[in-house]
Amino acid sequence: MSRVTPFHLVDGSPWPLFGALAGLSMVSWLLGLFHGSGGGFMLLLGAISFMVLLCYVWWRDVVREASLLGFHTPGVQVNLLYGMVWFIVSEVCFFFGFFWTFYYASLNPVVEIGMVWPPVGIVPLDPVGVPLLNTVVLLGSGFTVTWSHYSLLLGEKSGAKVGLIYTLGLGIFFTLLQILEYGDSSFSLADSVYGSIFFMATGFHGFHVLVGSVFLGVSLVRMWVGHLGASRHVGYECAIWYWHFVDVVWLFLYVSVYWWGSV
Repeated sequence: MSRVTPFHLVDGSPWPLFGALAGLSMVSWLLGLFHGSGGGFMLLLGAISFMVLLCYVWWRDVVREASLLGFHTPGVQVNLLYGMVWFIVSEVCFFFGFFWTFYYASLNPVVEIGMVWPPVGIVPLDPVGVPLLNTVVLLGSGFTVTWSHYSLLLGEKSGAKVGLIYTLGLGIFFTLLQILEYGDSSFSLADSVYGSIFFMATGFHGFHVLVGSVFLGVSLVRMWVGHLGASRHVGYECAIWYWHFVDVVWLFLYVSVYWWGSV
């Protein structure tokens, strides 16, 4: 029975099932890697390609519903913003676990690591080197994405595009610096609790930077083709919130892991 509702009743879609299959392929490759049987580079490449294609067609459908079919009513838009807020809250809880582990291990070092922090044999990275540069880069990206947002609100689409391009460039530069930093590190993921926490926390943050870059990249394409306007840009606003969240997490990582953790 049909009824009037301010919300879009989503049609059936095969993409969630295909997403589960793509995720299963990635986990299968990872388990094979852990158990030494390997999974094959082709399996990983296929799983990643499948996931990228899936994201494209799924987001294409969402964009079509929002921009072309007009299904994203004000009620739907508010719910999308609430959903993004709760997603960011869940991400805060995710990173909270890393910080809890770091401070627990550093404030109460066990005998296995020499009862000192950093552990015996660990040479921490210089906090005023690449980490400080990365901090400046991410803070700069927060400024440029805010500039882009306000330009869009004022109807200055050229400024919005330029600011977003700068933000993407800074995000890519941050990722390249992170890769360079990992290459120069004298310790690895297997080097005591310090190495595990360092690479897990900064690695997951780096992954979030990549996700945020894709999020902003999609927004740039939509802005270029005229999907976004001063009063209708919920997807872009969610991307901006996510990017600011990534900025804040990095500040905590820099102060805790790089600066305080190296003393």
